[in-house]
Amino acid sequence: MTKIHPLATVSPKAKLGDNVEIGPYAVIYDEVTIGDGTKIHPHAVIYDYVTIGKDCEIFPGASIGAVPQDLKFDGEVTHVVIGDRVTIREYVTVNRGTKASGKGVTKIGDDTLLMSYVHVAHDCTIGRHCILVGYVGIAGETDVDDWAIIGGGTKCHQFTRIGTHAMVGGTLGVNKDIPPYCMCSRSPIAFVGINIVGLRRRGFSTDQIRNIKDIYDTIYFQGYNISDGCSKVEQGFPASEERDTILNFIRGSKRGIIRAVMPTKGESLDF
Repeated sequence: MTKIHPLATVSPKAKLGDNVEIGPYAVIYDEVTIGDGTKIHPHAVIYDYVTIGKDCEIFPGASIGAVPQDLKFDGEVTHVVIGDRVTIREYVTVNRGTKASGKGVTKIGDDTLLMSYVHVAHDCTIGRHCILVGYVGIAGETDVDDWAIIGGGTKCHQFTRIGTHAMVGGTLGVNKDIPPYCMCSRSPIAFVGINIVGLRRRGFSTDQIRNIKDIYDTIYFQGYNISDGCSKVEQGFPASEERDTILNFIRGSKRGIIRAVMPTKGESLDF
């Protein structure tokens, strides 16, 4: 049974699923669809052209679907699409897409967590099972692939991409693409190893992790440029999901990938 607090403002045109709960002073506009079991906390605002999946939770002060902060936006109909079981914490902002981008939609994948004060700009795509820690800012048309984690306060330049299972440290500036499975930190941002702990937690075998590490050693630390390093990996490593994911990501990068740093004395690149 859907519960709408009497102090909430909900358009009669909005489409609400079963067992939706909407708290006091929340505002739901006309062109909104909310899936079964989703909870909207007090003072959250869901603007037009937003679709929210099942069993999501949107906390106080969140703003979902406001028009993009992009001077190319001309009032066109664009969208925000949020998957199932997404948690959006206090004062998160998620803006609609723009037609100028060719996408017209901002997407948040299933089982993703956006912590307090995160900003997701127009036409971004956030994958499944991602975590964006508090105060992360994702500029327009940035893609974050499945299972990526971005540390608190990090800012991502527009058009950048963060690969699957990557771990990005906090308070960083991301101005290049971050390849899959890697860990990055420092200023300026750099590759410092692979996300060993995260990969183990997600069921990657020791052999898979070693293979990923050896691939990145070849690309970054054998004296090749990135293009030649990828060719050496293609020639020297048997086809696997991990190898092909890395090569396809790097070869498809439009901004180029982050640089690597060599370990200092006594420092390990394994995390």
